[in-house]
Amino acid sequence: MPFHSPFSGAKIAVLCEGYLLAYQRDDKPTIPWPGLWDLPGGGREGEETALQCALRETREEFGLLLDPACIVWTRVYPGQGVNGLDTWFFVAEVPPGTFANVVFGDEGQHWQVTTVEDFLAMGNAIVPLQNRLREFFAVRYPD
Repeated sequence: MPFHSPFSGAKIAVLCEGYLLAYQRDDKPTIPWPGLWDLPGGGREGEETALQCALRETREEFGLLLDPACIVWTRVYPGQGVNGLDTWFFVAEVPPGTFANVVFGDEGQHWQVTTVEDFLAMGNAIVPLQNRLREFFAVRYPD
């Protein structure tokens, strides 16, 4: 079995023509960031890679099978996860019509497709994810 560096989880921003897939987390005090707006992703299972984790979570949470070829950005954030483990952040640019195939899973209160600008301006979204998305746009599309 191949070794993969320890990490706690992975998140993925799924973009389509300037729009972003997001969901509002359950409002349970026992989970991180209860009630805040979030992006697909979650904790690592077994020995999966960070990309496998992000793609599995997107399938479980939204019913979307993303083509790994859609991944346009990959970053690791050392020591920022549970127990000081690394976390990963991906950005996927998916084809038009992808969001019409969403089948929302059983985690979270509800989901939405929003503009990137609106997600970045939300006062009730997970700030580290907003910052990671800002980093992507600053590097990928500098003014």
